[in-house]
Amino acid sequence: MEIKKRSGSTEIFMPEKIVVSAVKCGCPYDTAREIASSLSSRSESIMASSEVREYVLSELRSRNASSSADAWESYEREYKSK
Repeated sequence: MEIKKRSGSTEIFMPEKIVVSAVKCGCPYDTAREIASSLSSRSESIMASSEVREYVLSELRSRNASSSADAWESYEREYKSK
């Protein structure tokens, strides 16, 4: 799978990026790996980075890791919207 970034460029999907980001937000490692794995198994050949973000946030919330999802969103607002 490839990820279409905000700039319009694409890059190969790397599950490790999801794991690292989720763990940095306070998500347990095993949960982060499960989310990255479930994303890897999707059938899309290209996903927008915004779709990946929404998927991860949804999965965090459904797995009782809402505080991690909130921390992820807070980081996005603070650093990526500039």
